Amino acid sequence: MAKELHAPRRLSPPHMDFPSKLVLTLRSTLLIVPWLAQLLIADLLLSALLPLSTIWPDWCNDTSSAIAASIWRGIQRVFTVSNDAAITVSGADQLPPGESAIVISNHVEWSDFYMIQELAERAGMLSRCRWFAKQQLKWVPFLGWGLWAMGMPLVSRRWTQDQREMDRVFDGVLQRRWPIWLVAYSEATRYTMQKRIETEEWCKANGKRLGHHLLYPRTKGFIASVQKLRTTPHVTAVYDVTLAYAQNDKIFQKPPTFGQTISLPRLSDQWRFYVHVDRHSLADLPKSDEELALWLEDRWVRKGERLERLRQLLENGQLWDVPVNEKR
Repeated sequence: MAKELHAPRRLSPPHMDFPSKLVLTLRSTLLIVPWLAQLLIADLLLSALLPLSTIWPDWCNDTSSAIAASIWRGIQRVFTVSNDAAITVSGADQLPPGESAIVISNHVEWSDFYMIQELAERAGMLSRCRWFAKQQLKWVPFLGWGLWAMGMPLVSRRWTQDQREMDRVFDGVLQRRWPIWLVAYSEATRYTMQKRIETEEWCKANGKRLGHHLLYPRTKGFIASVQKLRTTPHVTAVYDVTLAYAQNDKIFQKPPTFGQTISLPRLSDQWRFYVHVDRHSLADLPKSDEELALWLEDRWVRKGERLERLRQLLENGQLWDVPVNEKR
């Protein structure tokens, strides 16, 4: 039986003297304040574009996408360059440059977006990422307004009922064929052991299969996205993304917090970062809602098999930059 052992969500930080804490605080401030200033300027520019979007919708979408890319690229550079996070990427060579797609992923921590952005940048689609995000994020200073103005769908937990928000996001894609990576964490919440236990009980009671190291995916949102976007010819694929972490080459699925990703140098001395992607042609997916739900469930079982193999490699002291074989 596969082990479902993970680190607790909260661990006591290692002892650090005051001068060291001060240096880290100053360093992270120097890194993040320019980015926050850039984000504020971006919010102002995006706000200025809103009245023009009814007159020049395509130009405004392209311009807002370019502004968004500068923001995401900025925080990505803090993570990968300034703080030396090395991301192991698997499967990206199968992604056609510039392809519009629905992107689904497991969800471990806030830092997950760095891995998906790495894929998007390699595929030339960083500017076109539109993330399903919780409505509460619109109240986050700097970030919230920018997310809405960039065209991010801000939805409730029952987001299939958020018809106006869905129409706002999908209309330009469907009617004007805007390029898009529509990104969703299909589990709708971050993984914790308590949620895993609750999910196991629910799956057992409802006869559902559950992948190792995962929560059960929410199928309604996935089905709604597929059925909407398969009607336009330029959205041609579903990308199934698997995210994995390890801390100190020992603790599986223990990622850094967002605060750590912007404050700690030499992140790769402490953490492994791994992202794998499988591409599936949208035309090959089942047509009915029931079959799509089963398809997603099957992908999560296979995703769990991949994660379990990564855990075993970690346990055996092996690297993650070797192929992790999986029957697709």
